[in-house]
Amino acid sequence: AILPAALSGGLHHLTRRKLASMIKRRQDYEPPAFLVSSVYVSLDIKDDVTHVTTTLELSRNQNAAPGTALWLDGEDIELTRLIIDSVDLPLGDEMPDHVSLGDKGLSVAGLGDEAVIEVHSLCYPQNNTALEGLYLSGGMYCTQCEPEGFRRIGFFPDRPDVMSVFTVRIEADQKFPQLLSNGNLIESGTSGSDRHFAVWHDPHPKPSYLFAVVVGDLDCVTSSYVTASGRKVDLKIYVEKGNADLTTHAMDSLIRSMRWDEQEYGLEYDLDLFQIVAVSHFNMGAMENKGLNIFNSKFVLADTKTATDEDLHRVESIVAHEYFHNWTGNRVTCRDWFQLTLKEGLTVFRDQCFSAEMHDPGVQRATDVALLRAVQFPEDR
Repeated sequence: AILPAALSGGLHHLTRRKLASMIKRRQDYEPPAFLVSSVYVSLDIKDDVTHVTTTLELSRNQNAAPGTALWLDGEDIELTRLIIDSVDLPLGDEMPDHVSLGDKGLSVAGLGDEAVIEVHSLCYPQNNTALEGLYLSGGMYCTQCEPEGFRRIGFFPDRPDVMSVFTVRIEADQKFPQLLSNGNLIESGTSGSDRHFAVWHDPHPKPSYLFAVVVGDLDCVTSSYVTASGRKVDLKIYVEKGNADLTTHAMDSLIRSMRWDEQEYGLEYDLDLFQIVAVSHFNMGAMENKGLNIFNSKFVLADTKTATDEDLHRVESIVAHEYFHNWTGNRVTCRDWFQLTLKEGLTVFRDQCFSAEMHDPGVQRATDVALLRAVQFPEDR
């Protein structure tokens, strides 16, 4: 992910007590008690509330301590129903002893080696100012889940070492034409007189931080790319109304990135569709969600007649960076956030190599070193 400069100094405003409560230590890492082979996520978006259902197919992790309880992260969401292996459990004061609900999540003890859990909850994207999870801004719904945003959408083991196959159903008012998520679109239709739905399936296991949803009314620019093995991939860039004519450079950069990754690394794109959403109110710079990259529009939109060379290079580099994450970060990801450089540092290296080949290697290297000296070296100190 690319952070906007406005957030880069945010840690300086945290108190020592707040920082101490956030500290996690690498030596304290423990494998998750359960793995999630597949998850079905349903988002029923209404003006005042979003109804969320997460259905998890679980299996006990043989690398974890025996008998450890299942932990599902969940913050600022309301639990409304819990079904374990087809048994509808009571909530509130009648909740059974082996189930515990707190401010940070849900614990379930006594599960066997396999289980199916269905969790119903409510979230309120119109009130979400946490910069994580599902939020409403600029008249559209958008998500940001890296590093720990999914827990603000639904109950789930929200950590990078739990990789699952996601199927997502989105339902919303028809005033939002686009109902977008990761993977391939497998079904869509109307739901009543004024609502519609879309079902998305990503066949490749991914951690929850790569989950993405965009619900809005946007313009769409389309193209396609034929991979080295002869598969056609549909390419789509969604932008705010009136910005479609500013996407040519970004689309060309995406196609060059796909071709370069095949030629240089033998890495072919692995879905039938690749989508970029570029909106001015996205709270990060850019994010590599699997098959649905979300950008702040300033890193996609460019008029090649008036933009500077630096502007055009920046768009090309960031589009390439987020695309290259498809393998270095998405299909192959980190065990925990202490391994962040295994995806970010490697992908930065790859986008630097790409830019060097597209332009001048010497100039690119000098630019990269200047940035390291100006920003990275002081941070490392």
